[in-house]
Amino acid sequence: MRDYITSHIPGTGGAIKEIPEDFVVTEVPSYLPCGEGEHVYVEIEKRGLTTFEAIRRLGAAMQVSEREIGYAGLKDARGVTRQTISVPRVAPQRLLELELSGMKVLSARPHRNKLKPGHLVGNHFALRVRGVSEGALDNATRVLEILKTRGVPNYFGVQRYGSQGNSHVVGRALLLGDWKGAVDALIGEPEAVRDERWRSAVEAYRRGDLDESLRLFPGHCRTERDLVRRLLERPERFDRAIKALNPRLKSLFLSAWQSSLFDRLLDRRLDRYDQVLTGDLAFRHDNGACFLVEDEAVEAPRALRLEISPSGPMFGSRMSHPSGFPRELEDGLLKEEGFGDDAFLREGGSHLQGERRPLRVPLGEPQVEAEEDSILLRFFLPRGAYATSVLREVMKPVEDSTIAAAG
Repeated sequence: MRDYITSHIPGTGGAIKEIPEDFVVTEVPSYLPCGEGEHVYVEIEKRGLTTFEAIRRLGAAMQVSEREIGYAGLKDARGVTRQTISVPRVAPQRLLELELSGMKVLSARPHRNKLKPGHLVGNHFALRVRGVSEGALDNATRVLEILKTRGVPNYFGVQRYGSQGNSHVVGRALLLGDWKGAVDALIGEPEAVRDERWRSAVEAYRRGDLDESLRLFPGHCRTERDLVRRLLERPERFDRAIKALNPRLKSLFLSAWQSSLFDRLLDRRLDRYDQVLTGDLAFRHDNGACFLVEDEAVEAPRALRLEISPSGPMFGSRMSHPSGFPRELEDGLLKEEGFGDDAFLREGGSHLQGERRPLRVPLGEPQVEAEEDSILLRFFLPRGAYATSVLREVMKPVEDSTIAAAG
């Protein structure tokens, strides 16, 4: 994420998430619960919790395995987020009566099937940026107009790569079967950690003092503590330590690797992110289908109307490939990562199915209001798109890490 498509318009500057109410995201479901079935769709509002932590607390309270609990999308820990989670074989009234720290149940209705990732249309955002510069309202309005016309660059962004910004490195090591490399990357680097005790724990691990590392790791670093504990039991058995990870966590690392290659591809196409090229697999925004562009001049009007967009790779065994120049770009990315053709699928990622992802997405219902030294942005993005891509164009921060938590 190096450039802006609105670089000719000054950024508003400012800061987000000074209080939870500065960042409100509301999930828009693909369908509503029908009122019968063994799964209960629970609409929750949470503060200070990740989706996985909310699932953990719900599961513990209802004595249901976390693996049986479904969700449509992952939401950030900071801010106020409203989303739906499915819980099997529980009476709706029990859920409505729940009182859990950091979350409250808004509704609970039965449905026939478990909620699965992707079962949502998108998300509504209401984001307040405080401490903005003079002219912020006008500049933000101009940026949103351009994004509405040309589309939002569909970056995953830095928040996709974990607190240390290296989840994709863990994923790459897993694909290569480099278990020690995966553990080392997951523990991380001392300079990437601000908390003094946490940083000291990482330093102890790096010098091989596992007892001290385990003692120092804060309680919230549950994954790191578990890895170190297993290495203490069986030194040098990095494979054993990694294979004991929660499957959902492994999946996140692998998808972070996929995401990093997509972001790099988008970087290289950003000057023409809204134009389809001959050989592209064009993404249809009305139904999510892709088709091969045989003549870019023929398809250019549809791209201009934002009916279609060029797509990029989420590499996997079932992903379709473009041809010509777009294929050369994608093959080049794999080679840079040390993978020849689809060899990574044989090494350790055969369950990665892959898909095509549009290089841009439509910006729905954009609005901006000014209030003293802040602006309030409202907009809708389809599922899988991140608010950071809109915020960075509006704010133009010095470092992308300043908006990393705006997933």
